[in-house]
Amino acid sequence: MPAGSRPTRILVTGAAGFVASHLGEICGDRDDIDLIGLRRPTSVTRPLPAGFVAGVEADLLDPDGLREVLAEAKPDQIIHLAGQSSVHESYRNPGGTLLANVLGTQHLLLAAEKAQVQRVLVVGSADEYGDIGRADGPLREDHPLAPLSPYAVSRVAQGALCTEFARRKTVEIVRTRTFPHTGKRRGAVFAESSFARQIAEIEIERVPPFILVGNLDAIRDFSDVREVIRAYLLLLERGQNGVVYNVCSGRGVAVRDILNTLIGFSDARVEVRVDPSRLRPSDLPVLIGDPGRLLEATGFAPSGDLTGALADLLADWRTAVTLGRKTEARHS
Repeated sequence: MPAGSRPTRILVTGAAGFVASHLGEICGDRDDIDLIGLRRPTSVTRPLPAGFVAGVEADLLDPDGLREVLAEAKPDQIIHLAGQSSVHESYRNPGGTLLANVLGTQHLLLAAEKAQVQRVLVVGSADEYGDIGRADGPLREDHPLAPLSPYAVSRVAQGALCTEFARRKTVEIVRTRTFPHTGKRRGAVFAESSFARQIAEIEIERVPPFILVGNLDAIRDFSDVREVIRAYLLLLERGQNGVVYNVCSGRGVAVRDILNTLIGFSDARVEVRVDPSRLRPSDLPVLIGDPGRLLEATGFAPSGDLTGALADLLADWRTAVTLGRKTEARHS
C-alpha cells in the first residue's frame, strides 16, 4: 500500500456465512483492505471470522438500524453476501426468501446511498437463468431469465432492483450471477456438503454405510470458493456500474462425479441410495455459464478444478463429526 494512504474499508454482509469466512482468510494478510463484518443481531455472541478487523450488527429488514450502522462504520465499499441462499428453503418459506433477498437489498442500497458508499458488489445466482435446455450451451449474461423457484425469483427481483439503483449513479453497483461453489464450511443443505458429511459419519460408524442422494445426473458449473472470492474482489475493483457478470468456469461437472471424487478420498465402503425427498421440482439437467465477460473485465475466471475444495470439505466434516459438533452448525 502506498505511503500515506489508508486501507479500503469493505463492509461484508452475511459475515457469519460460508463465503465470508473464506473472504476473511484470503484478505487477512492484506494491508490495503479492512474488512468489517455485518451480522444479524442474535442472543448468541459469535466471533468474527479470521481476517475481519471489526464487526457490527444490524438486521437488513430494519432500515433505520441499518442506516445508523453504516453511518458509524463509514465503509468505502460493500460486498453483499447476506440473504437466503437455499432453493429447498425457498419452497418452505417463499415469503421469507423474498423479504431477505429483495427488501433486505433495498434497505442496504438506500443506506449505502445515505452513507455515500462508493461501490457495492451484489451477489446473485445462476438460478436466475432458470428454464434452460441442453442445447442452450454456456449461458451468457444476456440470456433470457426464466426463474423456476421462489429463490430464483427473489434473485431476479434483486437484480432488477440493483439495475434501478445503478441508474441513479449515487452509488456504483456491480452485480454477479454466481454459479455453484464449494469448500470447507459449506452448509450441509447443499448436495456436495451433504455427501461429505455422510461419508465422514460412515467412517466413524455413526450411521449405516449408505449415502442418500438426489439427482446425480445434473451437470453444474462448480468452482472452488477461493477462486470465486478472487473474482469478487477483482469485480469490486474493476467491474462496471450496472453490469452483471457470470462468476463461473465455463466447465460442467456431473453431481455424480463430485460424489465419486469424495468417495475416492475415503477408504469406507459405501452404497449410494436415491432419496426421493432430495429431488427438487426445479432441478435442471445442465447449468453452465460463459465467463467471458468476467475474464474481459478482470483477466481472471475460476478454473473449475475442485480437487482441493472437495478434499478440504471432507476433512472439515471429519473434524466436525469426530468432535461431535452438530451438523447444523456448518456455515450456509
